[in-house]
Amino acid sequence: MYAVVMDRNRQHRVSEGDSILLDFNEAWETGQEVVLDQVSLVGGKETRIGTPLVEGARVVLEILGEEDGRKIVVGKFRRRKNYRRKIGFRPKFVRARVKAIEA
Repeated sequence: MYAVVMDRNRQHRVSEGDSILLDFNEAWETGQEVVLDQVSLVGGKETRIGTPLVEGARVVLEILGEEDGRKIVVGKFRRRKNYRRKIGFRPKFVRARVKAIEA
């Protein structure tokens, strides 16, 4: 069984036991169970597609910990002005494991 679940404007295709990266959320702590109830699609023996969400479907996650993403390098440049700036940024993510998909 799999599901397409939304977490703050991002969609993730998940199955039971999968480990996924979600955007960082300060309210989530390691070991906590989180329920995502915005499920767009539930697939398996029969597929249920929501309009826009599937009623009664939810995905239960267990938070495993925090991770840093790859460094993103942003460069600014203005021609003929001797202006160059280089800025780095590392986004934070939360690693979560899918415990159950309840349709």
